[in-house]
Amino acid sequence: MRPDSEAAIVVDSVSKSFPIASGAFGWFRHLGRPPRRTVIHDVSLRVARGELFALLGPNGAGKTTLLKLLATLAVPDRGYVAIDGVDTTTQPLLARQRVGLCTSEERSFYFRLTARANLEFFGALVGLRGPTLRRRIAAVVELVDLRGSLDMRFESFSSGMRQRLTVARALLADPDVLLLDEPTRAVDPIHAEAIRALIRDELVGRQKKTVVLTTNLLE
Repeated sequence: MRPDSEAAIVVDSVSKSFPIASGAFGWFRHLGRPPRRTVIHDVSLRVARGELFALLGPNGAGKTTLLKLLATLAVPDRGYVAIDGVDTTTQPLLARQRVGLCTSEERSFYFRLTARANLEFFGALVGLRGPTLRRRIAAVVELVDLRGSLDMRFESFSSGMRQRLTVARALLADPDVLLLDEPTRAVDPIHAEAIRALIRDELVGRQKKTVVLTTNLLE
């Protein structure tokens, strides 16, 4: 399942584990090699360009870990991951330029800054400047219904508003691939349905973006 011109995302025989903290005694007992817990074992999948692909499973199943591997925030123990043909292990910066990530527990926003200032900061990090940045901010906050809250401090946002701003940030650079980790978590039912419609109808249906989302909600 290596290079594939038809696929936006390729995951081939990927495994990922993490060390289990066991204190100094455990460290010596295992001769300096603490035991590890396998989170992902031998996973392979292929996501076509313009496809909406869902990872459904209970908490702790490894959904978020797999998304972090796709976003180059973690490196697989074994296997191959590619975004648009770019190997995420050997060319992580190039791969990262192709994706927008929305996490379910976002802690990287600056709480004392407004939503606008936060988006300006993160937009600058991906190379957006001046009128282009202002247009993108206006476009993404309109999509997630935060236009009227743009000049409020992030610390005053509800959990649902923070999640919607995270979706907006993922869209800022207009990436071809979107990785959405429980994008409607803590969002009220009306806005949750609006986000689902945005993903399904606008991003995938009209803009033909590739979207991978995680959820533990079967419906």
